[in-house]
Amino acid sequence: MLQLITSRYDDRHWRKRIEKTLSLPQFGVADPIQQQIFMYLKQGLKAYKSRRADPDSWIIGGYATKEVINRAKFQPQLIGASIKQEDVAFLGMDPGEDVAEAWWEEMLVQWFDVPEEETPAEEESSAAKDQDSSPAAQSKT
Repeated sequence: MLQLITSRYDDRHWRKRIEKTLSLPQFGVADPIQQQIFMYLKQGLKAYKSRRADPDSWIIGGYATKEVINRAKFQPQLIGASIKQEDVAFLGMDPGEDVAEAWWEEMLVQWFDVPEEETPAEEESSAAKDQDSSPAAQSKT
């Protein structure tokens, strides 16, 4: 996903999708290092807003975008103290032809796909007993 943002920003076909990706919350990025890189790009590519209520807008395409990406790639300490050169080496490289519209839509689904925590059957049965012993249930009898 970060390769897509940093390599296809000049392609007008991908510009709206990149803006949409930057508008997403950071919790969709699982890896903590990639999450730091994502937040750096998100902050670096955010355009100036005159009003707080305005939705975020992004500087995608052109020299300013290239400058933010090169700064992240060649000065990784700006992203975070624990970020190394190897962690940002992939920035600016095209991810390949397998990253297409179908891949992007699947990435969006996975971004918000939070696994539900399973509760043991014992907890569910005790919750049902608690509901049966509630004052409203007792007043019916």
